[in-house]
Amino acid sequence: MAWITKPSATTKISKRDEPYLTEAMREELTGKILPRYETKHGALLPALHMIQHAYGWVPHQAMLEIAGVLELPPAEVLDTASFYEEYWLRPKGKHTVAVCRSIACEFCGQPEITQAVMKHLGIEVGETTDDDEFTLVELECLGACGGAPAVLIDETLHEFVKPGDIAGLLDEAKKAGGHH
Repeated sequence: MAWITKPSATTKISKRDEPYLTEAMREELTGKILPRYETKHGALLPALHMIQHAYGWVPHQAMLEIAGVLELPPAEVLDTASFYEEYWLRPKGKHTVAVCRSIACEFCGQPEITQAVMKHLGIEVGETTDDDEFTLVELECLGACGGAPAVLIDETLHEFVKPGDIAGLLDEAKKAGGHH
C-alpha cells in the first residue's frame, strides 16, 4: 500500500480577529489549572475541554492559541486533540446522537438503530443536518451493554432502543433545546 501524502505545509488555517482563548480563559488556565500540574503539558487536556465547552468544538486557531500559552508545539496540540474521540475538530449540530457500536449493541440491533437515525435525519454517520440541529456519530462503547442497544443523545442515555423509538427521541431532544 502506498503512502498518501498531504500538503500540510501549505494548509491555511482560517482565523478570526477575536481569539477563542479569551482573557478570562487565559487567567483560569494560568491561575487555576496550570498550578495543578507539574508541567505545562499536563494542562493540555483541560485547556482543550475549556475551548470545547465554550464553543462546542475545538477550532484550529484555538489549538494554536493553546500551544502558545502552554509553550507546546502546535502539532502536539493537534495530535492530542485528534487522538481523543471526545474532541470535535469541526463544528457539530446543536444535538449529538451517538449510537453505540460495541459488540453487545451490534448483536442486539445497533445497525438497525443507526439506519433509523440516518433515515429520519437524512444524513450519514459523521454528518450534520443542513439545519445544524443534529450530528450523528457511532461510538465504540457507551458502557451500557446491559441495556443494548444504547444511544446517547446529548447527555441523555437511552437503553433498549428500537428503530421505532428514534423519531420520538430526536423530537424530544429538539424540544429540549441546544446542548453542545
